[in-house]
Amino acid sequence: TSVTQAKSPKPLDPVKSGAEMYGLIQELYPLCRSITGDGLRATLRRIGACIPLTLHEVPSGTRVFDWVVPKEWNIRDAWIKNDRGEKVIDFRRSNLHVLNYSVPVRAKMTLAELRPRLFTLPERPDWIPYRTSYYEETWGFCLSQRQLDALADGNYEVVIDSTLADGHLTYGECLLRGTTRDEVLIFTHVCHPSLCNDNLSGVALAVALVQSLAKLPRRYSYRFVFAPATIGSIAWLSRNENRLSHIKHGLVLACLGDPGKFTYKKSRHGDAEIDRAAQHVLRHAGEHTILEFSPWGYDERQFGSPGINLPMGRLTRSPNGGYPEYHTSADNLELVRPEALGDSLVRCLQIFDVLEGNVC
Repeated sequence: TSVTQAKSPKPLDPVKSGAEMYGLIQELYPLCRSITGDGLRATLRRIGACIPLTLHEVPSGTRVFDWVVPKEWNIRDAWIKNDRGEKVIDFRRSNLHVLNYSVPVRAKMTLAELRPRLFTLPERPDWIPYRTSYYEETWGFCLSQRQLDALADGNYEVVIDSTLADGHLTYGECLLRGTTRDEVLIFTHVCHPSLCNDNLSGVALAVALVQSLAKLPRRYSYRFVFAPATIGSIAWLSRNENRLSHIKHGLVLACLGDPGKFTYKKSRHGDAEIDRAAQHVLRHAGEHTILEFSPWGYDERQFGSPGINLPMGRLTRSPNGGYPEYHTSADNLELVRPEALGDSLVRCLQIFDVLEGNVC
């Protein structure tokens, strides 16, 4: 039993906590999220019903370091109909069917004309791939290889009822104050539509961590950021340069609901206190993998970039690209497990407990 659990008013029940996290994932799963838009805001509002969350809006066109916040994307509906008027591809059946950030389109075209706009996974014929085009104005559809093979030659009606216009990028922030101004920063990305392990598992785990840590005495202050990947962390860093000196440790949370073994990716420092604390906990947790820092993956690359260089590691179970279902429709409610979520919560709390107890 960790010191954190021993201090808790009620001992942590990972089975109950895992079930609650899974329930939140079920609620958020149908929403069509992106790096901007109403689906992202709806997700953050639901998180805000669980924990005290402050929402921030960054206008389109805002320079954030050497990036620019893009236009806001929203989608209402999309489909492909054959010449009999039947919907052969329907956004309402899966929001992964549309290339995320597709510009609006209404057209009629032959299958030959349509094919370059269709994306599949031939090696996984029943799965729909997840594809995006955030920074190039284009459009397309994603479908299973079996759906593509079933399309007959002929004419098709293509509709994407979307908007791409000036708006805002939205992110959420929750601060649990400790007895010092020194902070632990926890980041999780909230932009992926209908992908459970990547990254509704990270979202649900971060919510559970807020709820658990709020009940405990804290030396550190804990700052949670729920933001879209890459552009969200860049925007947050750009707007918070003056407080970065208070961040002593950090952790990026992703892919923490599958049954795979834990994988910890070190900060760019390589031997930061968070790196040593995480490795200490995982050595006692069982089989695991330790990765050196690299500028690929999730938002640890932004937090570890030159000029920022925060001591932030990344915790996953199966890492990005490390499981077959990654970025496909098979990353669904059957892939994530309540018991894996509960176990991930325990390990995160143990890591923070090590940080809290290390006062030498």
